Amino acid sequence: MQDILRVGDSSTRVAEVRMSLARLGLIDGYEGEIDSTRRFSESEMLYDDILCEAVKAFQQSRGIVPTGTIDSATLRELREASYTLGARVLSYQPGQEMVGDDVGQLQSQLHELGFYPHRVDGRFGPRTYESLMNYQLNSGLEDDGVCGPDTLHALSLLGRRITGGSAQAIRERETVRQAGPNLTGKRVVIDPDLGGADRGLVVDGPYGPITEEEILWDLAQRIEGRMVAAGMETILSRPRGDNPSNKQRADLANGFKADLLISLRLDSYPNEKANGVATFYFGSEKGSSSLTGETLSGYIQREVAARTQLQNCRNHARTWEMLRMTRMPSVELVAGYLTNPGDLAVLTDPNERDAIAEAVVVAVKRLYLLDHDNRPTGTYSFKELLREEKHA
Repeated sequence: MQDILRVGDSSTRVAEVRMSLARLGLIDGYEGEIDSTRRFSESEMLYDDILCEAVKAFQQSRGIVPTGTIDSATLRELREASYTLGARVLSYQPGQEMVGDDVGQLQSQLHELGFYPHRVDGRFGPRTYESLMNYQLNSGLEDDGVCGPDTLHALSLLGRRITGGSAQAIRERETVRQAGPNLTGKRVVIDPDLGGADRGLVVDGPYGPITEEEILWDLAQRIEGRMVAAGMETILSRPRGDNPSNKQRADLANGFKADLLISLRLDSYPNEKANGVATFYFGSEKGSSSLTGETLSGYIQREVAARTQLQNCRNHARTWEMLRMTRMPSVELVAGYLTNPGDLAVLTDPNERDAIAEAVVVAVKRLYLLDHDNRPTGTYSFKELLREEKHA
């Protein structure tokens, strides 16, 4: 079966997606039966323009780039969206955590009731398990950490008593405040994309051919060197010869209890006019987002745009795996398009990579300065930063 389905393709997978979107109310006038066990007609299996628009609308609502293609990320989100609270019994399964909108709904209800002060990420992990047991204990239920009929009934009786505000946002802000303005001792995971046999694109640089992986690894090392010089503790998410999965990278960051995670990516596009730098943080239209991640992504975005010729494509909320599975504020920096001549000139220039690395470290410093950050964007040099760190 094709990995990516586009308009004009025909497959049972297309029919299943059509049925799932109809169940979610995103396709008007769906005439087929919503039953996955039946045989699909040829018209249901054809990926047409109407289905494409419905897919785009769904992708937009879930924080996915609305390409209109059916890929693994879209299928994953469709699967998660198919679950509503009460459709299945929820429980903690180490190593195979339950994921879905029903988990997110449970987390939201526990959050509103004051039992879950963490990120609403739709994953039934240890924090959700502990919060649910605490709620059950305080509600006179068996505190088994299983969300079954009795727990659902109790939640429906309580309903929402307080709305508005975000305990997670307050928690993140207070964590940054208590950490203090100095970088010494801060622990950051730097996550360069690719690795192992996956070298990415090969492009022509000023010193000959260079791979996408080499650019990202070099940028990661430049960031790491500056962070170490400022007294920070840095961890690379992978060795040079390995390409771990997103889950493995997130598990490493969580295991080290990092304060921040910064992922480094590059982009490409069939049209060479696509260009610019963009940053991403955890967030969705459902209202759950990382306030610290949003703040840091904004700082990185503006600092990189101010110090290089890269077009400012802003910062955006997404629910991508690396952003969602990490417990600390995380930012994904997409530093430009290798298919654009202007971006390519910047990315293959060691001096420009120095500027990007300096921008990232300065952005992290500005995050911890909080209200004491009064420098205009692009004017705070790394030398000044080091001098202030040494005299702190």
